[in-house]
Amino acid sequence: MNNYHRKLISIILFVALLLVICISLSAGQYDLSFTQVVAWFFHKMGIPLLENVDITEQQEAVLMFIRSPRTVVGLLVGAGLAASGAVLQGVFSNPLADPGIIGVSSGATFGAVIAIIIGINSTSLMGLPVCAFIGAVVAVSLTIGLATRHGRIPVLTLLLAGVVVGMLFSALTAAMLTIMEDHKVQQYLFWTIGSLDYRRWEHVLMGAVPISLGIIIMILLARHLNILALGEAEAKAVGMNVTKFRLILLAVATMTTASSVCITGSIGFVGLIIPHMMRMLVGPNHRYLLPASIVGGAVFLVFCDAMGRMLLPNSEINVGIMTALLGTPYFLYLLRKNMDIR
Repeated sequence: MNNYHRKLISIILFVALLLVICISLSAGQYDLSFTQVVAWFFHKMGIPLLENVDITEQQEAVLMFIRSPRTVVGLLVGAGLAASGAVLQGVFSNPLADPGIIGVSSGATFGAVIAIIIGINSTSLMGLPVCAFIGAVVAVSLTIGLATRHGRIPVLTLLLAGVVVGMLFSALTAAMLTIMEDHKVQQYLFWTIGSLDYRRWEHVLMGAVPISLGIIIMILLARHLNILALGEAEAKAVGMNVTKFRLILLAVATMTTASSVCITGSIGFVGLIIPHMMRMLVGPNHRYLLPASIVGGAVFLVFCDAMGRMLLPNSEINVGIMTALLGTPYFLYLLRKNMDIR
């Protein structure tokens, strides 16, 4: 793929990003037109356009304190999940790999259940996200510990360890659910669906640093990921310490995914389908694939959230449901395509 096509795709993704941001800010039960949102956006950026469009103080408050943090959280989480998915697909050399494959989601879910049982989520806004993050890190640490043999981390062993750890934490979660009160079970179910509802600037501050740091590190390691994606033998042939870089990439992808999941709950398919779609557009080179996946993931998640608020009058569909509805057909296509290749 030549530079002209990459630049064209970059422009399209950037325009799509701006468009979905404006759509997200205008979508919802409170009446705000697309033109009002664009005018407010230009005003905040200091650009003297659409100054004749009126916005009330109440509308500006809705934009500033309800829809803006929700949209920013969606951008951060979408970018983080897609980047992590691209990295894990490169590490495992498998287009069907996603962040949940090493136990992140099951560990975060278990941590969230513990927070709900103890009651931390009702006393502190950050209680549940922190517990979910700790659960995700513990699960992945256990996966890597089980997979490591004589200083090496074989991919197949890592995959099997991820499945086992995921089943273990799922079983522990199910055991906890049997002793939970009904209203706490409802809280758990709401969290596992995945949602951007009621997200505030505190959630943005909580996720901005670890997700942004993880994305930056992944981009800086794109060249090493290109070598690692060729295979372990090829990577060793050029002098790469395969275990070291595989462990670093897994740790960064885990931190980014855990930071994303702990804020929004479990959201599927973003880390699976977006990197694969971007790979078809920009190619397998991670120096281009990672930035494209980051923007594509942000666009996809914010778009799904906006559509969930627009499809039903006086109601909304959680973003986790929307990503599943849109992602499942594409996942089945990927599965069928890989079966045909074999």
